Amino acid sequence: MIVHRFEFEAMGSRILAVVDGLDRRAEARLAEVPGWFETWEDCLSRFRPESELSRLNRSAGKDVSVSGVLWDVLAVAFEAAQSTGGLVQPTILEALQTAGYDRTWESMGSRVAEGAARVAPPVQDWRLVERNPHTRSVRLPAGTSLDLGGFGKGWAADKAARRLGTAGPALVDAGGDIAVSGPREDGQPWPIGVADPGKDGETIALLSIRSGGVATSGRDYKRWRQGEVWRHHLIDPRTGQPAETDILATTVVAPSARAAEAAAKAVLILGSRDGLRWLEAHQRLAGLAALESGRVVFSRRMTSYLWSGS
Repeated sequence: MIVHRFEFEAMGSRILAVVDGLDRRAEARLAEVPGWFETWEDCLSRFRPESELSRLNRSAGKDVSVSGVLWDVLAVAFEAAQSTGGLVQPTILEALQTAGYDRTWESMGSRVAEGAARVAPPVQDWRLVERNPHTRSVRLPAGTSLDLGGFGKGWAADKAARRLGTAGPALVDAGGDIAVSGPREDGQPWPIGVADPGKDGETIALLSIRSGGVATSGRDYKRWRQGEVWRHHLIDPRTGQPAETDILATTVVAPSARAAEAAAKAVLILGSRDGLRWLEAHQRLAGLAALESGRVVFSRRMTSYLWSGS
C-alpha cells in the first residue's frame, strides 16, 4: 500500500492532503493542491485587503457581481445559517473584530488584543443579504460585513478531496475540517484521531470514516486576552459575543466537511445539553463534546463511528 501525502500552510491553518493507492497521477495531483488553496484564499480571505470578499465587504448597499468560488461559498454559509437556525452565520465579522480578532492569527503573536474589552454591536440578520442567481450578484445591507473563514475551509476540503479522488481514495484536512472521498484502496475506513483539548498530543477517540466529513471546533486554541477578559473566535450571534459554553471542543461527523463544520460550531455554541439534543434531532449527524469538566460526552450515533479495527 502506497500513501502519497502533501502538507503546507494555507487559510491560516495546516493543510494535509493524502491520496491512497498506486495511481501514478497521485503525486502530480497533490502538487497542484497548494495552488488551489492559494486561489481560494485570495478570493475568500477577510485579511487580504484586495480579496474578492474584502471588496464585497466594502461595497455594502451595492449590487456586486461575484465569482463562482465566492458565490458557492456564500451558498455554503447561508445553507449553514438556515440549517442551524442562525446559530452559525457569516454576518459576524464586526463582532469578531470588536472582540479583538482583527488581524491574522499568526500576527497575534502575543495573544493579546489591542485595547479594553468592548461591547459588540448586534449581529446583522443574514436573511437581509440579497443574492440574485440570474446575475450572480450580491447586495449587503448597509453596516453588514461577512466572515467566511470556517465556511471556506469546509468547502475547500470537500472540493480538494473530490478533485484528488480522481487519482485514488483521498483525505484532505484543512485545519480540522476533514473531507474523505471514499474508503481506502483496500476498502478499509480512514482512521481519524480526535485530539484531547486538555492534553497536548493525546487523543480522546479514534474514528472510523469511510466517506463524508469530520470537523472539530474548539475554543481551546484560538483564544486571547482583551483587557482583562479572555476571548475566543466562536461568536454567538444571539449575543454578539464569544459563546459562553461548557464545551471546550466538539467533533461532528456529517455527509460533508462543510456540513460537519457548521454543525460542530452550532453544538459548541449551544453547550453540551442543548447541543447533544440538537445533534440527536439531525439523523445524518453524529458527534462528541469534550467539556470543561474533563468529561467527554457522545451522541448515540457517534458510537458507530468509533474505531474497532486492529
